Amino acid sequence: MTTETHPKRPAKRSTLDRLRGLVSDFRASLVVFLVALPLCVGVAVASGVPAELGIVTGIVGGLVAGALPGSSLQVSGPAAGLTVLVADAVEKHGLAALGVLVAGAGLVQILLGILRLGTWFQAISPSVVQGMLAGIGLVLILGQLYPLFGTRSPTDTADKIAQLPGLITGPGADAGAAWSVGFGTLTLAIMVLWARLPAPWRAVPGALVAVACAALLAAVFAVPVSKVQVDSILTALDVPGPSQIGLITDPAVLGTVLTIALVASAESLFSAAAVDRMHEGPPTRYNAELIAQGAGNVVSGALGALPMTAVIVRSSTNVQAGARTKASAVLHGVWLLVFVVVLPDVVSLIPLPALAALLAHAGWKLLDPVKLVRAVRHDRAEAAVTIVTAATIASVDMLSGVLAGLALAILLAAWRLSHVAVGWSHPEDGRVHVHMRGNATFLRLPQILRSLDKVPQADRVHLDLTDLRHLDHATRLTLETWTAQREKTAAHVHTAMPPQLAD
Repeated sequence: MTTETHPKRPAKRSTLDRLRGLVSDFRASLVVFLVALPLCVGVAVASGVPAELGIVTGIVGGLVAGALPGSSLQVSGPAAGLTVLVADAVEKHGLAALGVLVAGAGLVQILLGILRLGTWFQAISPSVVQGMLAGIGLVLILGQLYPLFGTRSPTDTADKIAQLPGLITGPGADAGAAWSVGFGTLTLAIMVLWARLPAPWRAVPGALVAVACAALLAAVFAVPVSKVQVDSILTALDVPGPSQIGLITDPAVLGTVLTIALVASAESLFSAAAVDRMHEGPPTRYNAELIAQGAGNVVSGALGALPMTAVIVRSSTNVQAGARTKASAVLHGVWLLVFVVVLPDVVSLIPLPALAALLAHAGWKLLDPVKLVRAVRHDRAEAAVTIVTAATIASVDMLSGVLAGLALAILLAAWRLSHVAVGWSHPEDGRVHVHMRGNATFLRLPQILRSLDKVPQADRVHLDLTDLRHLDHATRLTLETWTAQREKTAAHVHTAMPPQLAD
């Protein structure tokens, strides 16, 4: 009846809502663009590739991954979490192979999405996820401390740790290093203090303010500090040729492709789960999002650029800035493209120590020591999974760390799921009642045997297994052996099995 009485009101409201949504998306896209620009450049520099490639990946992340169905408010681009992996891949296989690695990873992601395996990433233990992020953060901090102090970073993690004391005395002996420390410290201070300002001030991203201040001071006072080297974006593109494509048959290259695909997928889908909790819009379609990320990486790889993921920093900024639809993510890619076409020389004003400080700050947020301490207090076993994952990533590599964490998490889950309790009553009239409940698996055999050995001798034993939810073959054989040994002592053993476990 309302529709008949006021036939035009719903249409007017719908149009007004769409206009308001477009305005909100437009505003949010500008904020995300300002956050994404220094991060795109910083991730590229930290990965050991030209700065232009980071911006190219950001553009593709907006225009390709942002336009495809999946998550409504995620924003994709080069991620700090992949810098370690990319730097290692470039060192091993060369910059020319980067496009093949990224495009190959994208094809794997598309295949995973088509096979509907995206939702399986939701089953990964949060402890492993936290460990992966902490490990990435630790490596990122160690790697960026050296450019922040104006010196070259060692390639090996052990060397990075061993040479840390030398960074303290270095700035005093080298004027250039002292300037680097000054700019890095200034950038960190602005980012930390900016986050404590009132909300209206925080509408402008602190990272942008910090990097802009550092660039302005370096330009005005002509400070002798290293700056970002930027060339034409077209000259930076490196479309893979037949010789690069042939590298995919190399097992080492294929292993790197799979590692990039799995880590990028995990980071994107973990980000999706976090972003979905921040807004009331449509939830993420995980398999569709995985295909969208894969398509973006195929295009990015075809241009010889960096791998992309959905990034929680940009995505949360997008939500907080009031984005309503995917238009904000697409528009942020448009602004990045316009920027590199119209104002490419602005990037070359940014001091490298400022970018190093920006990434070190991002690494600290990934490491999140407060959350780690809280995890240790809450559940030491789960915290051990996190610490082992992070330590293995820092000391070996990303894939080894994630696999080690998953293996430990599975063992921990199996151990906890195999919890079993064994109790007995004192003999009465020559009879003892033995009761077991829980999940009786081989993991608990030592505990079961110790408990059964303490059962008092009796003429009759009632072995009550009716409260067992699971009884594996190894434990069943152990109980049969124990029963046979008791019966050798002239005892009669009666076993009561639950219906679901009875033969």
